[in-house]
Amino acid sequence: MTRRIHQAAAGRAEPPQRQSPLLRVFAGLFAASAVTASVETGGKPIPAAAPSVVSQPAARPSAFNTVTSGREALLLRRRWGIDDLHVRSTASGEVIRFSYRVVDAPKAKILNEKKAKPYLIVQKTGMRLEVPTTEKVGQLRQTADPENGREYWMVFGNVGRTAKPGDHVNIVIGEFRANELVVESAAPAPRARQP
Repeated sequence: MTRRIHQAAAGRAEPPQRQSPLLRVFAGLFAASAVTASVETGGKPIPAAAPSVVSQPAARPSAFNTVTSGREALLLRRRWGIDDLHVRSTASGEVIRFSYRVVDAPKAKILNEKKAKPYLIVQKTGMRLEVPTTEKVGQLRQTADPENGREYWMVFGNVGRTAKPGDHVNIVIGEFRANELVVESAAPAPRARQP
């Protein structure tokens, strides 16, 4: 730098250095964003943003609490068109709720078929839990044609609390079979808040 100053004073200035093309692109993008911001605010200065409070995400059990392996989760997604499976003990343990999100509706159609009878098998006892049927509502499950991105559910009666949180279960609906699912508790334990 001092060399250039001395040369400029002596009348022998070096030719200006070339800017890299990448630097020119970044400079152009920066200038364009500044002009756009100025136009959008009507030439008024943009107020400084208030410091945001970073909060922890809500405590939500991961899919791997229910599906015990990534391989099983991938199989369920590819073969049956579902993911985000949960098997939860609800209603003080009297009901087991099975829910899933559809990612490929034609593949997931079997899960919502009225003719296919769903049941849950508790692995440690071999007990088979069924979907209860009420007089006014019918079976406590959804049977509408599946749509991509929607969540569907069904409940299994858990008389005598046969299945408990932490138990391994299999779910069978016609040809569909999901093995080694783990029953979650109804309310996940809140995570410790980190500063």
